[in-house]
Amino acid sequence: MNFIRDFNFTGRMPETSLWFIFKGQRILVRENEGRISIPLKSDMDELDLNPSDVQYFGLLDEKSCFIGEIVDQVVPGNGLTLRGVRSLFNVMDKNVIMVIGLANQLILWQRNHKYCGNCGTPMEDKKDERAKECPKCGLINYPRISPAVIVAVLKGNQILLARSRRFPGGYYSVLAGYVEPGETLEECVRREVFEEVGIDVKNIQYFGSQPWPFPDSQMIAFTADYSSGDIKPDESEIVDARWFSPDNLPEIPSKISIARSLIDWFLENRKSIG
Repeated sequence: MNFIRDFNFTGRMPETSLWFIFKGQRILVRENEGRISIPLKSDMDELDLNPSDVQYFGLLDEKSCFIGEIVDQVVPGNGLTLRGVRSLFNVMDKNVIMVIGLANQLILWQRNHKYCGNCGTPMEDKKDERAKECPKCGLINYPRISPAVIVAVLKGNQILLARSRRFPGGYYSVLAGYVEPGETLEECVRREVFEEVGIDVKNIQYFGSQPWPFPDSQMIAFTADYSSGDIKPDESEIVDARWFSPDNLPEIPSKISIARSLIDWFLENRKSIG
């Protein structure tokens, strides 16, 4: 599937356009014989749904995509239902999930930037880019992006995995945390690892990146080697943290995330190390 980001739509909305409609933290989807899909404009018309704050945000497989919210309206049946975004991770195509995430990110940005933070005037859409502009004082707000590092810490033939208090269920993952002002990404890796589990790392290497719009993170992934110290989890955030070998892994994240990509990379490259 191919998605093209865009913000400038002209003309009549096609009946086949895709509508990413949210009510609070849930998205409207169509369920039909076990298949889940994004509703079309024809669905909106047929069921007389009138979303607010409708915005165009791109093309998915050449179909125009719009976001919007329903607040007070009752969602009818006829195959349409509201689902939590994360509940769709393993039942929809990965590329569609990322577009849903982007739609969710944009709707939250719209919801939280209706008024100018400087003078309180209602914000307007900027004509030449994806931004909100104050018609009174000229303040410009762009969609929020929160940079975060995520790191696979290795020790010989083992990888450090932790279970956060925020994780649903009992799965473990690599460590991650948000970048602070004035901090390099490498400094953030060292700080987060030390704060969360009390060890020092070395040989920090860039791995890759992934937008994670749940709601607005940009994940920058690294690998690092253990340097010194004993694992002492920060109990306010971490339930458990341990070294795991390739043949003794706990439950791990789904393949949609770069966290899983780091763990899969470890499995592919470390099984032969004694």
